[in-house]
Amino acid sequence: MKTKKKVSVVTALTLSAALLLSACNSESSSSKPEEKEGKLEEKIVIYSPHGKDILSKFEQQFEQKYNIDVEWLDMGSQEVLDRVRSEKNNPQADVWWGAPSTSFDQAKDEGLLKPYEPKYAAALDEGFHDPDWHWSGTSQTPEVIMYNSKKVTKEEAPKDWDELLDPKWKDKIIIRYPLASGTMRTIFSAMIYRDFKNSNEPAKGYEWLEKLDANTKEYSANPEMMYSKVAKGEGVLSVWAMPDVVMLKENKNYPFEFIIPESGTPVLTEGIAVVKDAPHPKAAEAFYEFVNTPEAAKILAEEFYRIPTRNDVKDLPKWITDTEIKSMDIDWQVFQKESDKWMQHWDENIKSGDKEIKE
Repeated sequence: MKTKKKVSVVTALTLSAALLLSACNSESSSSKPEEKEGKLEEKIVIYSPHGKDILSKFEQQFEQKYNIDVEWLDMGSQEVLDRVRSEKNNPQADVWWGAPSTSFDQAKDEGLLKPYEPKYAAALDEGFHDPDWHWSGTSQTPEVIMYNSKKVTKEEAPKDWDELLDPKWKDKIIIRYPLASGTMRTIFSAMIYRDFKNSNEPAKGYEWLEKLDANTKEYSANPEMMYSKVAKGEGVLSVWAMPDVVMLKENKNYPFEFIIPESGTPVLTEGIAVVKDAPHPKAAEAFYEFVNTPEAAKILAEEFYRIPTRNDVKDLPKWITDTEIKSMDIDWQVFQKESDKWMQHWDENIKSGDKEIKE
């Protein structure tokens, strides 16, 4: 692996290189991007909210396979959208890896993405890709209520969204700052949508968010800060993505458990896309394919707790196959249209002024 400066600080890890290398070679030789497209560029830039563990692993594996210098920038999915938008006339990123489908749909409408139909297209059900292939789904992410199991018993933990509003949870909830997080924007939007779908008015949803804000101790600037504060008991509840809760419990021994809300939960489709006018388009397509082979999807499930969208991934972990998810019925086009307005209202009219965004 070449020595170089990284966009983010990356520590050297001892990784199962041979496993992923052989896995990605299991695709037929005719599907190798370098054979179809010719020589690839020598560099690729990835924008992603997936975190340093996933990004470091796939960086190393991709560099070993293709001898391409990988640079990545780890930030919230909304921050990625804002950055890609600001760079529209001079794109710096090649691939955007990780964000809710609504974020990609918004980017598509703004002309920020390049259509690319991957070689695994037949393995994706209709709902897991853009009709014109501006993005395709890589994983499914149910949203849950997370709690500190050392401070709250399973019996005491909220069983549904509305129970978060109980006054007994005042100053015991810590939430990732929603405006920078696709996950939180989706959860907040889902709470508004529950009534909006029938009334076409967000008022009751706003009222719900006001009550949640009253119980919220603080809004954390990044997920790691939120994890740490809930783990230490500075807050005992949050709302977040189920796979991350399982990962933090099993890999880092955080005292976390989750409740799948009884009334149903939004289930995000996380995606990947090639940035329009990417500086390194051939390398971008190679990376797009590389991180989405069935073998790579299985590694993401086993090591990083991602639920794949591909329908040809076998022998998945029991926490995936044994968990029953009740999905909310959501019109994602409404989310795309209304979410920015809803979140602006939350920021300007609901978020308590004394709750600073904690850095």
